[in-house]
Amino acid sequence: MRAVIAEDSVLLRIGLVKVLEMAGFEVAAETGDAEALLAAVSAHEPDLALVDVRMPPGFTDEGVRAALMIRRQWPGTSVLLLSQYVEERYAADLLASRTGGIGYLLKQRVADVEEFIDALKRVAAGGTALDPQVVSQLLLRRGGGIDPLERLTPREREVLALMAEGRSNAGIAAQLVISESAVAKHINNILAKLDLPQADGDHRRVLAVLRFLDGAS
Repeated sequence: MRAVIAEDSVLLRIGLVKVLEMAGFEVAAETGDAEALLAAVSAHEPDLALVDVRMPPGFTDEGVRAALMIRRQWPGTSVLLLSQYVEERYAADLLASRTGGIGYLLKQRVADVEEFIDALKRVAAGGTALDPQVVSQLLLRRGGGIDPLERLTPREREVLALMAEGRSNAGIAAQLVISESAVAKHINNILAKLDLPQADGDHRRVLAVLRFLDGAS
């Protein structure tokens, strides 16, 4: 799989190149601004674009605007946004563009290399990777100021975060060291408490969560 990286911090960009190469990606290009990113995607049409939300010249939303353009013009390229802080408006904009092959993670997640590589591969394959803090912020905004997570038990919150990341029941069970039947029970409770539509199959279930989160926009 091929990837391009857009990150203005040279040190972080070097680290990201190393991590992607460890994950088996060929890094076709690395850039420090949104304009160069779009040129690189046009030239290489990579499987994955790893994009910083804030880049030169304005350090506001250059990365997310470039990501949205990539999703429109090169739908075969998955996009994983990296951000220093939770910026729910950008996450909602990205989710509204499409519900597959997208991710939004805080930069601190890069430190857990194994988990980060798992997220990279999942997004490149057409799945999702949403930071648990992003999920929490979007749910709060969706709830109109009343945190709907208050309805969930701590374990259900953990399961919801893993659901939004696109993990299967088996993947959630392995991560939390519980049985798959326990995972299924937690998911049914979550869907009921958050008024999410019932859905069969892992992919449809994740789309239901993403549609709920998208309502925050």
